[in-house]
Amino acid sequence: MKSVRRFSILLAMTVGLLLCGTAAKADSFSFTIDLATQHAAPGDTLAFSGTVSNTGTSPIYLNGDTITAVDGLVVDDSLFLINFPAFLNPGETTLNEELFSLLVMPGTPFGSYTGTFEILGGSDGDAHDVLSAQDFTVNVTDTAVPEPSSLLLLASGMAALAGTLRRRLT
Repeated sequence: MKSVRRFSILLAMTVGLLLCGTAAKADSFSFTIDLATQHAAPGDTLAFSGTVSNTGTSPIYLNGDTITAVDGLVVDDSLFLINFPAFLNPGETTLNEELFSLLVMPGTPFGSYTGTFEILGGSDGDAHDVLSAQDFTVNVTDTAVPEPSSLLLLASGMAALAGTLRRRLT
């Protein structure tokens, strides 16, 4: 009876230590997709960028990724392996690097499509644990919606043109 109790206590302690180790690793890595919802027309290619940070006290290896997407969207995730380092030292952050590109195939029906991008890695170069996952959305419409920066550039150009014409007329 004592051996069963000792085994139960040892098992509970082992499970507790494993859960603490997992929580510490999850808390030391953060990942965000900078513009997770984008708009496109069939035939357009979109680029998704992201930021990753190691807030822990040991290096974290970035060994790969997985992407789930729906039919009609073709994903190229080679950008993640090209743009991101093999590992992040403690306190290191990458800013706004391209993660993947997505082609909306011609003929894709209009609508909202969601997917998930996961970064795989861990404490060594062979680990393939899911470090973090972020959802992304592509809204397929008949015309692409301009980005706010494009609209701002257009408005400032129109204002400069109007100011120039006004000076010439006076």
